[in-house]
Amino acid sequence: MKVVLLAGGYGTRISEESQYKPKPMVEVGGMPILWHIMKCYSYYGFNEFIICAGYKQHVIKKWFADYFLIHSDITYDFTNGSNDMTIHDHSCEPWKVTVVNTGLNTMTGGRIKRIQKFIGDEQFMVTYGDGLCDVNIADLVKFHKSHRKIATLTAVVQKQQKGILDISNDYSVRSFREKSMADNSMINAGYMVFQPEIFDYLKDDMTIFEQDTFQKLVENNQLMSYVHKGFWQCMDTKHEKDILEACLEQGNAPWKVWED
Repeated sequence: MKVVLLAGGYGTRISEESQYKPKPMVEVGGMPILWHIMKCYSYYGFNEFIICAGYKQHVIKKWFADYFLIHSDITYDFTNGSNDMTIHDHSCEPWKVTVVNTGLNTMTGGRIKRIQKFIGDEQFMVTYGDGLCDVNIADLVKFHKSHRKIATLTAVVQKQQKGILDISNDYSVRSFREKSMADNSMINAGYMVFQPEIFDYLKDDMTIFEQDTFQKLVENNQLMSYVHKGFWQCMDTKHEKDILEACLEQGNAPWKVWED
């Protein structure tokens, strides 16, 4: 199953770093937060990624272009007047990564629509490139397959400004609305799973996934929630980046399910 990563926005609330790079490339513990997210999926055996890039998309492409070489032992031999290169040991993950320029001002739904040709007629997963979670992705996928609806999102309880969910006893989503500062309800943490029919809900570049698409899914009773009671933290601001850094420094990073 392919994993789609939304990594095309401007990241204006963490402009201290996003003026130089896309927000998903902002480092936590010396590696981009995008890498941390991919490591989580890879731990559960999902190693094929499609990155919906946009703002400064060349930074993402260059990082992956250099990744294998940086994590390999290499001999450069110029003795014969040529540049012969021998790669010895390497420590790269078994990833297949497709980076797609989905436009500079494209909305989230539009970005997913643009990568439809890379998905085909298959189930796939989607998450944002700026949040870390210790959700059991294997259980999430199992839950999605059990209810036979088009969409599943991961819901967490946080005092944050995110899209608010009203969830029934059978975990179907009864309503989806924009956030309020006074809210302390379940929110959409990303980590979503979709049937290919989701593309029928995506119109064009201006489709806002969290508003237009989710509302239509709710109206058709096609949106389910996987309730996660563990760790989740987004990285919208410098303060939130510092929270994630502190988790790593203190040896308490719940999302780090893999071994070094």
